[in-house]
Amino acid sequence: QVQLVESGGGSVQAGGSLRLTCVVSGYIVRPYCMGWLRQAPGMEREAVATIDSDGKTNYADSVKGRFTISQDNGGNTLYLQMNNLKPEDTAMYYCAADFWRLCPIGDFNYRGQGTQVTVSS
Repeated sequence: QVQLVESGGGSVQAGGSLRLTCVVSGYIVRPYCMGWLRQAPGMEREAVATIDSDGKTNYADSVKGRFTISQDNGGNTLYLQMNNLKPEDTAMYYCAADFWRLCPIGDFNYRGQGTQVTVSS
């Protein structure tokens, strides 16, 4: 059974930075697609950034140039470096994973409990 546990959320002022970490436990099958999703109150959940086992990355237009997704330990740890944060980045951020396929994908079969990011103006 795969489990994902996020950490690193918090409250920052606009222009600040945060680094989210996701520890993925269990047997990681290749190929895989992993990513960070976010959901603000009353909004649809959206994919912020994804990375697959080939190292290919993809970003939502709203975060390009500000967020960077990375991984190490063969996919066991996933990161999201968030710079120049804006109030509209405020949301619950979820780590997500799916296996036997590369990105892009429509949805993920595995998701963590989430970590809250709050950006004040």
